[in-house]
Order: sequence, then C-alpha cells, then structure tokens
Amino acid sequence: MLNSDLIPSLLSKLHENQLALEASIMEISNWVEQRGSTDVAENVRGALETIGNNEKFIKLTLAVLMTPD
Repeated sequence: MLNSDLIPSLLSKLHENQLALEASIMEISNWVEQRGSTDVAENVRGALETIGNNEKFIKLTLAVLMTPD
C-alpha cells in the first residue's frame, strides 16, 4: 500500500530530476550548436520548451500538495 504522505516528496524529487535533466540537455544542445549542428540544437531546444511550459503547473501542484491540511 502506498503511503500518501510520501507522494509530495516523491513528486518534488521527480521535479528536481526533471530540472537537472533539462539543464544537462541544454548544455549538450549548446555544445552541439558550437560544432555546427544548429538544426539539431534548435530541435532539442524546441523539445525542452515542453519542460519549461509544464514547470509552472508542476510547481503550483507541488505547493498545493505540500500545504498542510
């Protein structure tokens, strides 16, 4: 059975992982662009926009979940 008290902590850690992956992928995108593959870098940045667009909702949801009853 799932301990519902752990869900906010779990979601928070998943969010941290998502942000870390976003940052590392952006670094790789910059590296790729510096080597002349601007199309690839642009495609990666376009995909990363999804993470950025969803971040506000994730933060809001975490804030609601972390608020004591």
